[in-house]
Amino acid sequence: MKLQPDRVDTLSITAHGPGWVAVNGQRRDASVVVSSQGRLSDWDCRSAADLTADHFAQLAEDGPELVIYGSGARLRFVSPALLRPLIERGIGVETMDTMAAARTYNILAGEGRRVVVALLIEPN
Repeated sequence: MKLQPDRVDTLSITAHGPGWVAVNGQRRDASVVVSSQGRLSDWDCRSAADLTADHFAQLAEDGPELVIYGSGARLRFVSPALLRPLIERGIGVETMDTMAAARTYNILAGEGRRVVVALLIEPN
């Protein structure tokens, strides 16, 4: 039984396909960060090889309880050293392929959770 309604006032991933996602109907062809607190910003990386600890540190800006990392078309884990800025702040981190991360973000944001999703969008 559901005890509270889903939030409709938060950013959501409204569509996706190979090499793109849409956030609230706006197509994005590059990596992006979406926060249930209302932040939508580019994530300056084109591949998993580009990622640094600074990429993950910026995900803590909204004070999330959970960060979801969408690793591209397939599931790829990053080095724990890159996640250290989040782990040291006690922020949970989950890694999924980008499409699964988008769906999971929508569910958690709709429940009113403080969640950030970082979606790696690789060029086709």
